Amino acid sequence: MTAQAHSERAHALLGASKASQWINCPPSARLQEHFTETPSEYAEEGTAAHELSEQRLQRRLTLCDAKRRAELDSKLEEFKQNRFYGPEMENAVSDYCDFVEERFMEAKARSFDAVILLEAQADFSEWVPDGKGIGDVVLISDGILEVIDLKYGQGVPVSAYGNPQIRLYALGAWAEYNLFYDIREVRMTIVQPRKDSVTTDSLTVEELLEWAENIVRPAAVLADAGEGEFAAGDHCRWCKVKGNCRARADANMAAVAYEFQDPALLTPDEIGAILAVAEQLQVWAKDVQGFAFDQAMKGQGIPGWKLVEGRSNRAITDKDSAWKVLEQHTIEPDKYLKPRELLGIGELEKRIGKKELAKLIGDLIIKPQGKPVLVVGTDPRSEINSAENDFAGEEF
Repeated sequence: MTAQAHSERAHALLGASKASQWINCPPSARLQEHFTETPSEYAEEGTAAHELSEQRLQRRLTLCDAKRRAELDSKLEEFKQNRFYGPEMENAVSDYCDFVEERFMEAKARSFDAVILLEAQADFSEWVPDGKGIGDVVLISDGILEVIDLKYGQGVPVSAYGNPQIRLYALGAWAEYNLFYDIREVRMTIVQPRKDSVTTDSLTVEELLEWAENIVRPAAVLADAGEGEFAAGDHCRWCKVKGNCRARADANMAAVAYEFQDPALLTPDEIGAILAVAEQLQVWAKDVQGFAFDQAMKGQGIPGWKLVEGRSNRAITDKDSAWKVLEQHTIEPDKYLKPRELLGIGELEKRIGKKELAKLIGDLIIKPQGKPVLVVGTDPRSEINSAENDFAGEEF
C-alpha cells in the first residue's frame, strides 16, 4: 500500500475507528457527519509508521523474487527521508515487526500452510452499512484467525480487551475468509510499541457473531438513521462535538452535586462512583475550555469571558551569536553555559536505540519501585495488599 493509500484509509460514517462512539452513542455519528476532520501531526506520524511497518513485513515475511526485494529495499531507503523517520520510529517499528514475525512463526508451528495477509480487507457490511476496514496483519492457521493492529501513538493506552475497533476488523476478516478456512477461534492483538504494551483478546467465532448481532447491528441501524439516545462516557474522548455536547454536560454536572459534601460523610460506594467520573470531569472541563477558546477566536464571544494577550517570556533570537559575544568579552563560561549532563533514558533510547543502549549500559539502569497510585479496579496491575509492608521506608 502506498503512502497516499495509507493516509486515505476510509473514514466512513460508521467506520471501525469510531465504533466505540456510534455503538455507545448512536446519534453522535450523524451529529458529527458534516464536521471537517483535519489530520493531526500525530495521525500523520502514525500513518508513516504503518507504511514503514508494512514495507518491513513485506520484505521479511512474504515471498519476494529478486526484483521485488530490490524494489522494497529501495522504498525502505527512500522512506528514511520521511520527516517523521528517526531512531524512535525505527526502534518501535522494529519491535512491532519482531512481534508479528514471532506470532507468524507460532502460526506456522500449528499449521505448515499458515497464511499471513498484510493490509487485509475487512468487510463487515453485513452488520454495518458500508462497513469496511483494513487490518494491519491477519494470520490464519489451523482453526485460528488472528488480527494484529499497530498503535504507534503513546499518549493514550489502547487495549484489545473488548475493543470494538479490532473486533470489527476481526469480524470483517472472518466474513472475508471463512469460506476458505475452517476458523473456530478469533484472536485480536493490539501492539503499542512505544508504551511496551501488547494485549490479546480471544473469542470463539460464535461469541464474535453473537456480539455482532446483538450489539453491533442494532447500534448501526440507529446510528445510520441518526436515532437513539445520546450517552456520555469514555467514547467521548475523540468526538468532534465533545466540547458543547449537552448529554455529556448533563452526565458530568450530575457528579458535581457531591462537590460541597464532606468526603468523610460519603459512603465507600458513593466515593467509588465519584472517583469513576473525576477524571472524566477534568477532561470535560478542558474540552469545554477548548470549545470556548475556538469560538472566541472566531469572534463569537462567550458571555463573561474575553480573549487577552497571554504572558510571554523573553527569548534570545540567535543563541550562537549571543554565545560568541559573551565569549569575546571574556565572560566566564560557567556564567552563561549550562553544565554538561546525560540525557534521559527515553531520549538516549531514541538516539542510540533501545537494544543498543541496553547492551551498553543496561546494568546501570534501574527501575525504582513506583509510589502507590489509586486507579480503577479494572486496571491490569496487581493490587497492593499492604502499603505498610510493600512500601516500607518510602517517603510520601
